[in-house]
Amino acid sequence: MKKRDFLAAALGGTTLAAAPLPAAAARAAAGPGLLTVTGAIGRGNRGPLDKALDQMMAKQQLAFERAHVFDFEALRALPAVTLKATLEYDAKLHTLRGPLLTAVLKAAGAQGTQLVLRAVDGYTVQLSLAQARQYRFIVATHLDGRPMALGGLGPLWAVYAPDAYPEMAGKSLPERYAQCPWGLYHIEVQTGQDRRPVTQAVG
Repeated sequence: MKKRDFLAAALGGTTLAAAPLPAAAARAAAGPGLLTVTGAIGRGNRGPLDKALDQMMAKQQLAFERAHVFDFEALRALPAVTLKATLEYDAKLHTLRGPLLTAVLKAAGAQGTQLVLRAVDGYTVQLSLAQARQYRFIVATHLDGRPMALGGLGPLWAVYAPDAYPEMAGKSLPERYAQCPWGLYHIEVQTGQDRRPVTQAVG
């Protein structure tokens, strides 16, 4: 999928303040891992990429020595935020719920200012930490009160409420959501020094 231009201007990034990890986020994932955070993070709760067993990540050319993996319960343990947004796909108002993206990053011990968000289909966007904070992005786990399914928009969606921001509400629906990968499964945290262009899935 071709990456769309959106929120192109970077808003100077700031690092996240250190915070104690919630118990559910600090432990190793007991259930299936839904979100893997790599790059400039803390100690993590899993080891390096296994090219034999981490097939999708390997095919999407990811590489890491350590990661912080969240299962559904670890994400549910973080404080949840509810927002309402007119969605791109049916132009109707829906309710989305999940933890703030910044809260997820803090739980992973993120230490960078730039983010690369990757979906299961390989759609990849770059977002600054400042943008994630300004627009109050969430990692949505629920749509209209129900968990989102793989094959739909879930199980996770990095999303915000563009209706709440005049500079975004005036854009077309596809433009509003260009930085919102559904089927989110991987976040790479980068510092200014290690920021580099990202590539889409190789198919």
